Amino acid sequence: MLMTPVKVDVSPRGHRVHRSIKGLPGSQGVYQDDRPIMLSPALLICALSFSSVVRGKAPTPPKSDFVGTCKHIAATISNASEIFFPPSPEYTIDNTHVFLSSDAASACSVEPGSAQDISAILRIIGSTRTPFAVKSGGHATNPGFSSTKGVQISMARFRDITVNATANIVELGPALTWDEVYTALEPTGVNVIGGRIPGVGVGGLLLGGGYSFRSSQFGLGVDNILGLEVVLPNGTITTVTSEDEDLWFALRGGMNNFGIVTKFILKSHPQGQIWAGTLIYGPDQLGAFEQAFVKVTQSNDTKAAVACALSYTSGAVAPAIFIFYDAPTPPAGLFDDFLAIPAVSNDVSTRTYADFVLSFGNPAPSLRGYYSGAPLAQFTPAILNAIVNQTVFWGNKLTPLDKNVTVGATLEPFNSGIFSHGSDSAFPPDRSHALFPNVLGFVWSNASLDDTMARGLREYTDAIGAAALAEGQNVSHAAPYINYALFDTPVELLYGENLPRLRAIKKEIDPKNVMGLAGGFKV
Repeated sequence: MLMTPVKVDVSPRGHRVHRSIKGLPGSQGVYQDDRPIMLSPALLICALSFSSVVRGKAPTPPKSDFVGTCKHIAATISNASEIFFPPSPEYTIDNTHVFLSSDAASACSVEPGSAQDISAILRIIGSTRTPFAVKSGGHATNPGFSSTKGVQISMARFRDITVNATANIVELGPALTWDEVYTALEPTGVNVIGGRIPGVGVGGLLLGGGYSFRSSQFGLGVDNILGLEVVLPNGTITTVTSEDEDLWFALRGGMNNFGIVTKFILKSHPQGQIWAGTLIYGPDQLGAFEQAFVKVTQSNDTKAAVACALSYTSGAVAPAIFIFYDAPTPPAGLFDDFLAIPAVSNDVSTRTYADFVLSFGNPAPSLRGYYSGAPLAQFTPAILNAIVNQTVFWGNKLTPLDKNVTVGATLEPFNSGIFSHGSDSAFPPDRSHALFPNVLGFVWSNASLDDTMARGLREYTDAIGAAALAEGQNVSHAAPYINYALFDTPVELLYGENLPRLRAIKKEIDPKNVMGLAGGFKV
């Protein structure tokens, strides 16, 4: 069908037609995008203090035979694609993630410009058994999930947006970030179900499930996928729809186990102005805040969404609430309790969707950090008290170790019917009852503390789960949201009863385990 393209202001890197090998002796080339990548961990911890320091040089890659694979790729790809070596700025950007702890020094980075070149790259990687990673927005916080010491595949050139508002279809390239998508779609009067903060890439969010401010109305991101163009592990390029039963099931939530997606075809929904913003409170308002939060989670209004940030500060917890209503004004009384609490900051207003998302900021990556998913079935005063107590405990314990430590939790309630909007998919593994994703997070600067932080975050997460079980919540086998799960979370927990089917599909389409050469949660 006829599609009307929407122009997006993307970096010039997406439009190069020449090929060069940046960073090799004797190679020449001009850096055509000198803007720093600005990626935000906002919405995890409201009080996080962002640094504006950008790294000025590329990481030093290890000496290995992987460079030979890089040269093989360089000799094979078309002029639509390019390969980069250190110390080129493109190499640095391609290896940069939201946290320093997610970075790795790859042997090279390659920016494919077509599905055909990705096909060629996967064939070379598979035949040489070279480790690789695929990066879209770079918001993965787990080390090695979208970074590697082998070949770093950056999807930076897959940035097209195509809209057919009449047919309610939007096509997106995986390297776009959701703030770019919302800004581009704003004049069209339609929107899609996607991420909630700047810097999050289209590819990673959708392949992991995808929560949105509009998920109570329309489901997860995976529930709004109509099709995916994907390069399979053997290099075959295909478009997967609901008619392709197994791959349709596996790709929606199956992360990077089944190939490299080059295009997402999404269902669109009408979008007008919204009423939304952030309210930040001092620790002295925590009691009133908790009462208001428990009350609002009992609302059945699917146009409403909130996220509660609890951030450690000087032995106490400071709360904040991100309020969203999918109309220019909310119903009377829905958010009045929050508005009545004296706030340190309040920017709630009628605004555009893109303006709200962009309000969370987009800082430069200069710290280290891990996330961990802590799913809950409901929010009660007792569970909030447990989360607050654990946040204070870990804040008191960790802040003396590193002046840049931040400890916090973001609680994310949705309507109880959130999983009723879509068909069976890899994630969520159980659609019979709602689970609220929630994320716990530590941020720090000292690399020697990485293991300490991982251990502490596991204990923090386990304590919240134990508190939920103690009050009768059925979360003993609850699947964490994949995009929040800490790197050592068992895949058996993430995929539950879906795991045997996913493994059977994986064995059929990837018998040589090419995708196993990439990091991530492997089925």
